[in-house]
Amino acid sequence: MTRLALVGSGVTGERIAKRLDLVAPGCEVVAVDPRGTMAEAADCDVAVLAHGGPQIRSAVKLLAHGVSVVSTADDLDDVRALSELHESAAQHGVSVVVGGGMSPGLTGLLARYLVGQLHHCDEIHLAVHGTAGPACARQHHKALAGRAVGLHDGQQINRPSGSGRELCWFPEPVGAYDCYRGELASPMLLHELFPDVHRISARVSANRRDRLTARLPMLSPPHREGGVGAVRVEVRGANSSGERLTLVAGVAELVGTCAAATAAAFTGAIVRGDLDPGVTVAGDERLDTIGLLREIERLGVRLQEFTGIPHPAHPVSTPIQPLTNDPHHG
Repeated sequence: MTRLALVGSGVTGERIAKRLDLVAPGCEVVAVDPRGTMAEAADCDVAVLAHGGPQIRSAVKLLAHGVSVVSTADDLDDVRALSELHESAAQHGVSVVVGGGMSPGLTGLLARYLVGQLHHCDEIHLAVHGTAGPACARQHHKALAGRAVGLHDGQQINRPSGSGRELCWFPEPVGAYDCYRGELASPMLLHELFPDVHRISARVSANRRDRLTARLPMLSPPHREGGVGAVRVEVRGANSSGERLTLVAGVAELVGTCAAATAAAFTGAIVRGDLDPGVTVAGDERLDTIGLLREIERLGVRLQEFTGIPHPAHPVSTPIQPLTNDPHHG
């Protein structure tokens, strides 16, 4: 029997738990306290980290037990530390997925899907709207107070979070929101995945109060869960004839549901033996990106792609067909 450890029981953790049997039928799910020694997970095959706060300590403890890890972390420093576990994971013969949530995670898969349709890509731009549980809301608050990492003309840049306002159109029913630079991990990972891309940015939606209070403690306790969230991925480049193209894909869904479906899809990939030992980042060219996106759709997340022409949606069935068509462009 496959034994899966679930570390964290918040909004995202609860939704992951409901999907694990779909990716590993008949599995046993073991609830693990992130504050403990992880001893309960010692004989598990895979552990999914769905708790708030830094996940690097949990991952190191699990690797010592020889357990593969799927991380939903989105804090920049935490993701950077997780990315450095490759040698340790390889030595233990286990896999570590960095970017098993909505962003980073689903964003990397969508970026790889879109870039694959271009002959040459030189820009990738992300935008994220909404939060899952309280830990996610606190991370959103923190992201607006730090330094935003990006890439401009091939050079890494650091800009104040909360700057660079841009009106971004997300898939309906979310629509348009003002978005600002944030201290997000996705640009760092995307630069590693797509070293030839010269411009990379990531923004989060925010209102005036969010920006004014970002460097203060949260004024009120966060809600148990935010409303419908969204993610938007835009790539720019050229086709084989040199024609400039802009491709956009995204999702409008509860953030916790997006993160849970992505984490569960990667868990299934590890159980099936699809990932090599070491660190794997969502969006890696070695991954079966189309297969993972299909699985995420099967687990309840509707993917959408802007085509410019409104017509009925088509599910992912072959690599050359659109994910879903959305007449709304950002």
